[in-house]
Amino acid sequence: MSHDPSYPHPTYPWQPPPPPPEPQRPRPDRHAPLGRHSDLRILRGAYRRQRRVATLTALGYFVVFLLLSAFAPSLMTGTPAPGLPAGLLLALLQLPVTWLAIVLYERTARRHVDPLADRIRKLAEIDARRDDTRTARESRDRRGTRPGEVRR
Repeated sequence: MSHDPSYPHPTYPWQPPPPPPEPQRPRPDRHAPLGRHSDLRILRGAYRRQRRVATLTALGYFVVFLLLSAFAPSLMTGTPAPGLPAGLLLALLQLPVTWLAIVLYERTARRHVDPLADRIRKLAEIDARRDDTRTARESRDRRGTRPGEVRR
């Protein structure tokens, strides 16, 4: 009876256990992915600036309105026009300021964020096509067929 190296248990207790099998290393890519982390970082930064501009526009005006209401009641009760107190006028201006925040949000999205996202999306599509081509080529190589050849 001979020793079978593929047998998982040692034959004798003093024999060392067989070494673990070498993990298969992934094949290195021939082409690096086109979408880079720096592109995503730039996109995140543009989106962050966009949110801050819109949020600070709407909330900033509202906070100013609240602070004036709390700490400058004489200003808020003054009447810039007959029968229209300044506090009511500033409260009514909150709606146009909110619309302005929405317009700023969409404008910055169209000018800064959307072009970056489109660029990253195109690069990801190119990477996906390249990966599909490579995967198809590797599976053909494993089967031993050439393009257009049918294995029988």
